[in-house]
Amino acid sequence: MSHPSSPDQGVERRWWPRALLVLGAVLVAVTFGISTASVESSLGPHEARYDVTTDDTVTVDLGPLGTLQIDSPLPLTLGVRVVVQEIPASVTELDQSRTLQALSGDLQSYLQFFSGPQATVQDVARALGVQALERTGLALAVLVGGWYLARFLIGGARRAELHEHVRPHLRSAVVGVTVIALVATVLTSSLGRRDRPSVSQPASAVFDGTPLEGARVTGRLGGVIDTYGGQVVAELRRNEKFYAEANASLEAAWDDRQDVSESGDPTPSTSPTGPDEESLLTVVVVSDLHCNVGMAPLIRTLVERSGAELVLDAGDTTINGTSVEQYCVTTFARAVPAGVELVTSPGNHDSQETSRNYARAGATVLDGEVVEVDGLRILGDSDANATRVGAGGTAQAGTESSSDVADRLADVACDDSDGVDLLLIHTPAVGQDALENGCVPAQISGHLHRRYGPERVGRGVRYVSSSTAGATLGQATVGPLHGVAELTVLRWDPATRRFLDYQLVQVRPDTTVSVTSRLRWPVTPAVPTEPGNRATPSPV
Repeated sequence: MSHPSSPDQGVERRWWPRALLVLGAVLVAVTFGISTASVESSLGPHEARYDVTTDDTVTVDLGPLGTLQIDSPLPLTLGVRVVVQEIPASVTELDQSRTLQALSGDLQSYLQFFSGPQATVQDVARALGVQALERTGLALAVLVGGWYLARFLIGGARRAELHEHVRPHLRSAVVGVTVIALVATVLTSSLGRRDRPSVSQPASAVFDGTPLEGARVTGRLGGVIDTYGGQVVAELRRNEKFYAEANASLEAAWDDRQDVSESGDPTPSTSPTGPDEESLLTVVVVSDLHCNVGMAPLIRTLVERSGAELVLDAGDTTINGTSVEQYCVTTFARAVPAGVELVTSPGNHDSQETSRNYARAGATVLDGEVVEVDGLRILGDSDANATRVGAGGTAQAGTESSSDVADRLADVACDDSDGVDLLLIHTPAVGQDALENGCVPAQISGHLHRRYGPERVGRGVRYVSSSTAGATLGQATVGPLHGVAELTVLRWDPATRRFLDYQLVQVRPDTTVSVTSRLRWPVTPAVPTEPGNRATPSPV
């Protein structure tokens, strides 16, 4: 004798097909979103497109020159295809020997990239993740929209009729459709035959002992790797060794200086009537880094050792302000420890694009407005000029000249009722007006690749930082240091709203490091001015 089905059993039978269909739709959408994600970014000195694949291989495609392939570190069978988009016809049409000569100019740029590849990897991974989510959402919306459109077009009566016909086979049909859709999505998002790795291609011995160990090289690229790959790897190892030794020297030099200070070395803050040291704001200043990512670990070490709460970058963080230098600003931004603020005033070698990348990486990019960090009120803006190496030199970047920017910043500082404590601007002369009129008590700049000051200028103090990349004007900034790299540690007193002292850190080409004792910051009289009224400049 049969028993009628309970209401709960009917609800259960209606529930599971829908749940299975939803799960299948989500799986299809996620698979589609991940396996079809694609972004534009950089690879060393080149623009490149990154596409997620399902061949378990990372493939760098240089078109007619060939490919570099390595087993993918990604989960499941996910891989990445990197299509380099800047291999010019003038290179690909040359014979092998002249091709090598044409590409050898990129050696230093590749050295920069491989000195800090984590930034590019993280940027690309984040961008691919964002697009995968966007494409997953789009695919899910299409599937849901298609489902409801089909229901509408079929109509209620026809749906009921179809349901009666397929109900005995509903479980098998739902499972089958879901599996077929999922498999079809994977297969259609996979790479074609030409993209699959050549398992018979031997690994290049050039990469032994590097993160690319086991990489397989195809086509004419093999000649390039054989000829110049060894040079790049050798330079990379020399670069890593140099900065590792320099970083160890910095740690030792800083600790030695602290031991000397604790043993009684007089400093400007040892007076019984001096400020409470716990209340002081410690600031690290860098400038003119010019993409020398080898200095990034030393910046982190100095920030950690000094206990700095703020890093000031006085500009020219990149060499040419190009999109392929994104990894430079990202590397420097991530060298700053979590919880420490990073503020920058872009220089003439930077650009709006690199500034946007810097901001995305966590930096505060000054744009003519006052920003406040732990009570320190900072004003600055991008440099009025743009310098592009090999592309016409220096020209005005926008509608404002340097004198226009100087006037505007002086007006902002003089009119600010809360007062501006620091003018951070790349080119020193831009702050002349604000200093002479007593509208800012201090200015920090770079640009000249030589240190000047701190010195009295008008009613304030100007400090021009030397290059933290260790270069004089016109010198290369890649690889081991060619000159002395400088960083500065400042202490600011929130009670007087004045800088108290500074320490100069010098990193030399022989990897030795010196740290000065605390040197007194020049004292300037507090000159109260009414907002909108400039003081009469007095002789220095």
